[in-house]
Amino acid sequence: MDRFILHAAAALALAIPAAAFADVTIEAPWVRGVVAGQSATGAFMTIRSTDATALVGVSSPAAEALHVHRTAMTDGMMAMEPVDALPVPAHGSVALEPGGFHVMLMGLRTPLHPGDKVPLTLTFRGADQRETSVTVQAEVRDVTGVPAPGKR
Repeated sequence: MDRFILHAAAALALAIPAAAFADVTIEAPWVRGVVAGQSATGAFMTIRSTDATALVGVSSPAAEALHVHRTAMTDGMMAMEPVDALPVPAHGSVALEPGGFHVMLMGLRTPLHPGDKVPLTLTFRGADQRETSVTVQAEVRDVTGVPAPGKR
């Protein structure tokens, strides 16, 4: 029996390409709090990966729609532009931060209060076209981006 399990495990290991296992980590995820009546906000974090990959989607039960955006200067004005895929280099990182790349949460389903946690599922597509997802709990900070008291 033990020999069968060992052979089955070895066969499975050979059948799964190593490239499918990029190690993607999310550091310091947070969501900007909102004021009464506000229906959209941003999420921020640092994404690191061992292999080249791209952020191709984000979902959360907290909002009706989520999109990756970048803030850019267009005709002398700051504007947000959607990004279909955000590349993350092998052994590198990409920062999602205010004034740069970020995730927009639109159509918020409930108010977000400092200290709340918002689940975010990020979908990545590797060079081999395989997709993988990572789910994180992003802390809601106040509208200035300061962590909730006691959360620093």
